[in-house]
Amino acid sequence: MIFIDTHTHLYSDQFDEDRDEVVNRAIESGVQKFFLPNIDSNSVHGMHKLVDEYPENCFPMMGLHPCSVNENWKSQLDELKPWLSKRKYIAIGEIGIDLYWDKTTLKYQKAAFAEQIKWAKEMKLPIAIHVRDAFNETFEVLDELNDDNLNGVFHCFTGTLEQAKKIINYGGFKLGVGGVLTFKNSGLDQTIKEIDLSHLILETDSPYLAPTPKRGKRNESDYTTLIASKLAEVKSCSIEDIADSTTKNALELFDTVK
Repeated sequence: MIFIDTHTHLYSDQFDEDRDEVVNRAIESGVQKFFLPNIDSNSVHGMHKLVDEYPENCFPMMGLHPCSVNENWKSQLDELKPWLSKRKYIAIGEIGIDLYWDKTTLKYQKAAFAEQIKWAKEMKLPIAIHVRDAFNETFEVLDELNDDNLNGVFHCFTGTLEQAKKIINYGGFKLGVGGVLTFKNSGLDQTIKEIDLSHLILETDSPYLAPTPKRGKRNESDYTTLIASKLAEVKSCSIEDIADSTTKNALELFDTVK
């Protein structure tokens, strides 16, 4: 079985003491590829270093995380955009809107999100979308900019069935399923049960949101298999079916990955 962790921050300083062990432990468990979303200008070097050390396994994205967006968003993007012509990236991400931590930056977040969507369309790359307490605001931007030249993933999807259906109806988007699926009272299992496997990909968002029974601890890409196991239970199929389907879906979406 081959799995892909489509959203992991393995370059995070939380892995500084044992990063190689974490990567190799995941590879040994069947997680063969790791897709790395960028955060801001401070995370670029560490992400690139990891990709250079594991070129067959680690694949970078470029983008500005909504929690890093402020009134200087234009200059922030000006720092990041030149990288797109210097290296190969598999997506624009992690981008989107987060109103959990700070609602005062909404207008800047929407503007930065829209600008980076334009990057993706120009470069024919998918987008990795971060949404927290902001589905309506995110949909407002996508409703205006979505077309046949845009696809991507709603990473760490935790929305309702109605929201999932709206995302699927955009035509080119997948739902990223992570550790929240395993949380006892999240209710996400009931939503995902109604979604066809063809729309789903796996992710950890490590070091955050570790799945049960590791909840509360540092998350690792190795735990992709725990999420896969829960998804197999929810979908009443084998974990082999989950591996085959989610890996196929991930490679179709992130089609520059070799």
